[in-house]
Amino acid sequence: MATKSYADLKAEVWDRGSCAGCGACVAVCPADAICFDEREGSVSPRNIGYCKQQNDEVDCGACYDACPRVQRINGEVLGNYLEIISARATLDIPRRQTGGAVSALIFTALEEGLIDAVVTVTEDPWTKRPASVVITNSGEIVHHAGSRYNWWVPLVAALKTAVIERKFQKIAVIGVPCVVQAVHRIRKSENDLLKPFGNRIRLVIGLFCTETFDYRILMEGILQNQHHIETWNIERLDVRGKLEVTMRDGSALTLPLESLQEAVRPGCHHCTDFTAVFSDISAGAVGSKRGHTTLIVRNDTGRTFLKEAIARNNLVEEGTVDTDAIMRLGLAKARKALKG
Repeated sequence: MATKSYADLKAEVWDRGSCAGCGACVAVCPADAICFDEREGSVSPRNIGYCKQQNDEVDCGACYDACPRVQRINGEVLGNYLEIISARATLDIPRRQTGGAVSALIFTALEEGLIDAVVTVTEDPWTKRPASVVITNSGEIVHHAGSRYNWWVPLVAALKTAVIERKFQKIAVIGVPCVVQAVHRIRKSENDLLKPFGNRIRLVIGLFCTETFDYRILMEGILQNQHHIETWNIERLDVRGKLEVTMRDGSALTLPLESLQEAVRPGCHHCTDFTAVFSDISAGAVGSKRGHTTLIVRNDTGRTFLKEAIARNNLVEEGTVDTDAIMRLGLAKARKALKG
């Protein structure tokens, strides 16, 4: 079978509107020839006009092999797992989302030397504009805690910074299902150009996700223009079957997700995965009471990191999980995607 090039990726994914915006292709392109134009809020990346495979006849295919959208992922909502628990962090994390369990897991892993870097998403506290970031210090975890529901820049693109530029050896990646799918493809690939990335990833934490929103449409269009809410006045955003916008003064606005469909990124309509089934540990608010995080421990790697956080008293298992609630949201997402 001939090696696929960026032209195949463009034809099969970008031009069909199914790009997830994860940035895997940007991260792994050895020629740095793929990028997002952030100023235009691109739905998919673009090529600068050069491809090693097409121009130099060098077998590459890295971008295609890393893309989570070249093959539709269909499967069970919960996926394979060892256990499902409800937990909360014991750490003081002022900006934590739900139970802060993800922050506790990463804090412990950095403190104990299980990982040396984390690729994740942060946001500007005033504009709420998200950005990919590489975290190397446990103290930074508190600053970057919290979930992000807006898309602005591709997360996996920061993996290139962690691997190629800063040469970290034990990396954790935290992301939504499309990001997890991309990382899974990178880790499992036989493509020699992807192995330097896959071999350095030690932990993948997947976040429950129904969909992500275009920053400009949600924040600048719907919240600012329609509801007269300034981004600097927003304390946090939560999604629990609806969008909950909490202001700094404690007041709140609740919007049904159905009213936000114009803000959903087009690529999200092609995703059937709610719980990030290819992660080592999946995490989300659904299924646990407020102040707690549902954790789906999928393999021995995930269990090792979980046990370490509990042993260090950074995380406690507490309460029960309503798996039916997870199933309902997961099935609803899958049905919606399959109809499209």
